[in-house]
Amino acid sequence: MKRFRGWLAVPTALVIGAVSATAALSQTVAITPNSQTIQLNGTSGGGKKDPSCAGYIAPSPNHVVQVTEDANLQFTLQSSGQPALLIRSASGQNFCVPADSYSNGKVTIPGRWSKGTYAVFVGDRANGQHPYTLSISHN
Repeated sequence: MKRFRGWLAVPTALVIGAVSATAALSQTVAITPNSQTIQLNGTSGGGKKDPSCAGYIAPSPNHVVQVTEDANLQFTLQSSGQPALLIRSASGQNFCVPADSYSNGKVTIPGRWSKGTYAVFVGDRANGQHPYTLSISHN
């Protein structure tokens, strides 16, 4: 029996390791015309200095958003520290908004979003790392 228990411990550890490694990858979400508000969580910041307004970001996007049809959407980020929301379209167009001293760590980017894929980075202008919540809703 002891051999059997030891054998189970190795695959369990491998599975836990695989789940942890997967969590570091970008999370992809699809936004359809019938989508409810989507809430995503993660950690802001990273080791790459962004030349625009985002401060420090991860080397790969925190989230990848696929907009299936043109839509009026609102991206809302809530975090502590000095968060900034950077959204990059497949054509290379950047939308970047940092939180200001009056927003208490809240950033909102509303607008008309064309069908396509968007890379979403949650940066921190002070090179910190903080938990965040990102909501994407129709407006």
